[in-house]
Amino acid sequence: MTQTQVHASRREELGRFLKACRARIGPEEVGLAPGVRRRTSGLRREEVALLAGVGVTWYTWLEQGRPINASAQVLDAVARTLRMDHIEREHLYRLAELTPSRLPSPSEVVPETVREVLRALDPLPATVVNGRYDVLASNAAQEELFWEWHSMPCLHKNLLWCCVTEPNARRFLLNYDEEVPHMVARMRAEYGRHVGDPPWEEDIRRLSALSPEFAGLWARHEVAEPQARLRRLEHPQAGRMHFRLTELAVSEVPGLRVQVSTPDDASTWALLPKTRRSS
Repeated sequence: MTQTQVHASRREELGRFLKACRARIGPEEVGLAPGVRRRTSGLRREEVALLAGVGVTWYTWLEQGRPINASAQVLDAVARTLRMDHIEREHLYRLAELTPSRLPSPSEVVPETVREVLRALDPLPATVVNGRYDVLASNAAQEELFWEWHSMPCLHKNLLWCCVTEPNARRFLLNYDEEVPHMVARMRAEYGRHVGDPPWEEDIRRLSALSPEFAGLWARHEVAEPQARLRRLEHPQAGRMHFRLTELAVSEVPGLRVQVSTPDDASTWALLPKTRRSS
C-alpha cells in the first residue's frame, strides 16, 4: 500500500469513527429537540457542526474522508461535542494524523500554593513536571521562553516529547546530546516505581514507536539521579542563553517537581527580557 493509499484509508476510517460516535448520542442528551421526522440515529452532521462551532460543510467533508486540514482546536471541539473519552480522543487524533495529546493522571493535580510559587518565581522560567516529564503547570516566563520552540502544534505537553519529536529541537537546545540522554535516564529511574503501570507502559511504547532515538536511549537501561544542570539555548529572539536548571520536590504530591531555570551569566540575565513577547 502506498503512502497516499494509507492516508486515504485513515481518512475513511476517521469518517466511520465519527459517524459511530455521533450515532450513539441522542439529541435530547445535548439539549436539542428530538423532532418527529428524524431518520438519523443519534445526532445529525449539522447538529455536531453547530455544537462544535465548526462549519457544516467542513464537518461533512471530514466525515466523507476528504483531504482537509483539521487543527487541534477544531478536533478538540468535535471530541467534546461527541463526548469522547481520552482513549477515543487519542484515536481521533491518530486518524486525523495529528500527534495525540497526552493527558496527565487525574491524581497529579498541582496545588494552588505551588501555582502561586510558579507565579512568584517570574521572571525566572519555572514549570511543574512529573516523572514522565508531563508539563502540569508553568509560569508565563517559561511559556514565553519556549513559545517558538515548535514547528508544529504542541499537543503532547511533555518536555521529553518536545525534544525527541520536534525537528527544531537540536537547533534550539544547544547541548541536546547531553540533556536528552540525561532526561531519559531520569525517566528510567522513575520507571522503577511504575513498572506495569498502564499509563507509563503505553507512554514508553508510543514514544519508542515515534522516536528511534528515544527507543535507543531507553534500551541502554541507564539511570540518573537529580542534579543541577546547565542548559544552553539558542533563543530565536534573544540569542544564546545559558541557564542553571534546579529541581525542587513538591511535598504535597509525591513524584512532582518544580524545574527552575536561572540565568548562569550576566549576558543571559540581560537577554531574559527579550524572550517576552510583550518586550
